[in-house]
Amino acid sequence: MELVDKVAVVTGVSKGIGRATVEALLKKGCLVAGWGRTAPDIQHTNFYFFETDVQDLSSVKNAYHGTINSIGDDVSILVNNAGLGFEGELEQLTEEQWSTMFRTNVDGVFYCTQQVLPGMKELGEAHIINISSIAGQTGIPGMSGYCATKFAVRGFSQSLYKEVRNDGVKVTCIYPGSVQTNFFDSIDSVTANDNMMQPEDIASTIVHCLESDANYHHVDIEVRPLKPKG
Repeated sequence: MELVDKVAVVTGVSKGIGRATVEALLKKGCLVAGWGRTAPDIQHTNFYFFETDVQDLSSVKNAYHGTINSIGDDVSILVNNAGLGFEGELEQLTEEQWSTMFRTNVDGVFYCTQQVLPGMKELGEAHIINISSIAGQTGIPGMSGYCATKFAVRGFSQSLYKEVRNDGVKVTCIYPGSVQTNFFDSIDSVTANDNMMQPEDIASTIVHCLESDANYHHVDIEVRPLKPKG
């Protein structure tokens, strides 16, 4: 896909992978709508921020209509990045923690995708990138709730790409290993460090997928630090 002047939506843009992805897409000439609770410190004529709670369908609908009204074109790119996780053995997880993870990590992906998909089909060339996790491929002790949500993103992605491939819409699911972001602020067993991947690394993978030939489709991509312990 040629990225210049394409409308891209990125969720969870205040920091980390979301912010790095916004910056990478702006460098490529995209018109970028950031959907999130907190605006990033990005000053760019092609960046539009819409305060959005991806857990709330009405909030997502408002962000979508605001994007279309502000930019004036259908969305060609959606990066479902917003997500969170709580650590704890199953009996330690509260109902609110479990529900919050599913509302954000799963319902949010569904709500955002459902809003942009009809327009993408009309365009005949579009791309949805879903950020899962290594936790979406294997169980991790003390992370059963988070793993459950990321396995759900995996299943959603693999089903959706088969639904929409003939409409010219690609769906790619990326499974990052450890990335140095604020995600680990709430994970006591892991401390973010310089041996982890950087948000810009994931953003570069996203751009690579988006710029691929129209008939070349990255379905699943697993990425990890080569030397996680330095």
